[in-house]
Amino acid sequence: MPLTTYWLEHAWLGTHVEPGVALEAGGDGRIAALRTGVETPPPGAEVLRGLTVPGLANAHSHAFHRALRSLVQVGSGTFWTWRDFMYKVAQNLTPDSYFALARAVYAEMALAGITNVGEFHYVHHAPGGAPYADPNAMGEALIEAAAAAGIRITLLDTAYLSAGFGQAPNPHQLRFSDGTADAWAERVSALKPRSHALIGAAIHSVRAVPAGQLATVAGWAEERRAPLHVHLSEQTAENDACQEAHGRTPTQLLADHGVLGPRTTGVHNTHLTDIDIALLGGTTTGTCMCPTTERDLADGIGPAGRLQHAGSPLSLGSDSHAVIDLLEEARAMELNERLRSRTRGHWTANALLTAATADGHAALGLADAGRLEAGALADFTTIALDSVRTAGAVPRLGAETAVFAATASDVRHTVVGGRHIVRDGAHTLVPDVPSALAESIAALRA
Repeated sequence: MPLTTYWLEHAWLGTHVEPGVALEAGGDGRIAALRTGVETPPPGAEVLRGLTVPGLANAHSHAFHRALRSLVQVGSGTFWTWRDFMYKVAQNLTPDSYFALARAVYAEMALAGITNVGEFHYVHHAPGGAPYADPNAMGEALIEAAAAAGIRITLLDTAYLSAGFGQAPNPHQLRFSDGTADAWAERVSALKPRSHALIGAAIHSVRAVPAGQLATVAGWAEERRAPLHVHLSEQTAENDACQEAHGRTPTQLLADHGVLGPRTTGVHNTHLTDIDIALLGGTTTGTCMCPTTERDLADGIGPAGRLQHAGSPLSLGSDSHAVIDLLEEARAMELNERLRSRTRGHWTANALLTAATADGHAALGLADAGRLEAGALADFTTIALDSVRTAGAVPRLGAETAVFAATASDVRHTVVGGRHIVRDGAHTLVPDVPSALAESIAALRA
């Protein structure tokens, strides 16, 4: 395939905004060359007006949770009452209906500038726990849905074996469970990576995988040098139950069984002790913050600043998809810290964009994404600088405009592997994303 030249009116290059950048995308889906100081579009170039940044990485997603939007906003409740609604939706999923929903959700992500999603996937089997004829039918549906929506996916196939410390799965959870970590490993080993898909692993939580089986999941990921994610200390009730069962915090339990390390990411990391923070930082275990979900579920504000200072790289996720907007996630991480500390400026806009791009992709196993430079994957997105939210800003402050003013609605273009997936705010593969969402969600409620 020939080179495709894109002319970027303004480009965020990790440390600053550069005007007039020519980017050449090769037939291999990578950036072949990047030239600055190009004041006008070269002949035949695709013109991207606004601020172009590397493609955003959504490091934590549960695609089917998108069907819960608005449904779970009636009345009050807790994380645990929210979970009851989630179980009801999960029970109605089939491989076909999950493909339809995930295709629409991933298309919504592309419209929001997301080029890679980490899908924390645990709905493995049919209701009641019987495997499908293809034991990975549900995971395959997600991989194909990402391809149909034009984005990359790291399928974080999740071990979910227990309802709690020493408790058998409840009826809703039977379709999540493989019975043992060894059976989980046998099933997930049959999944194969594709050009747009990586296979990683996840431990749902310390309550959902017995302590004696944690090392099996960690070992599977270590052998393959695959990313490993885990919900960690999202709820104080989980911490209390872990202390009662094992006499230590969830972080300490994971450390004891070899789960922590540079390819591991703890999701939420909300209720941590000083020792927990030192363990996570000292092992360079990552932290994925999901601020819109953490506030939606009243989980609390995690110590993101202290974790990063201790050595834990930060990434961002939309988790339950209360909204799908990585710019909002980046903004919320800073603003949450301001509310907690009553001081401003904990992260620069550059640092927040790095969490949403390069560090998010790294958490998903893509070290060659999230940067606009030769050799990196040609994945990028363009944010309008002339919308009602962004107009009037100085272009050299485009990073600040993107993080602190723009929303997903300001995304004009999304390019994945050099291919235009979103052009002028319209998805090129899924013509009517709102209808696709409405129809696939209605099918789960029928």
